[in-house]
Amino acid sequence: MLRFHFDDVGAAADRAAELADRGTRVGTRDDVLTAGDHLSAYVMEGTLHHLDLIAHLPAAAEPPAETLAAARASLERIAGARIPASSSDADALRVGTGRRAPTDAEQAALGELAAGILFLLG
Repeated sequence: MLRFHFDDVGAAADRAAELADRGTRVGTRDDVLTAGDHLSAYVMEGTLHHLDLIAHLPAAAEPPAETLAAARASLERIAGARIPASSSDADALRVGTGRRAPTDAEQAALGELAAGILFLLG
């Protein structure tokens, strides 16, 4: 039932995204942003929730590569810096949003950015 709900909501969001003028300002709660920014946030949120849902299901499929890349790009815009290319998009999102601790190699590659990303999102 939950899968049907997400499929239905996702299909509706996809149709709305295709029709939206990305530059139109929209209000949500106490914020005003462009429709394009709202859609980017929606992609990031959905991608992160997908990663959360499969975190302990090794055989489950990851989110599509296109959405992982878009969510990573959003994270990098928020952080104001690029995450080293040595991290996959999924790992960059998991580490960058505090969903898991960086490995020693990731910590070394991120350097000072590691604390900055976690501070922004934590």
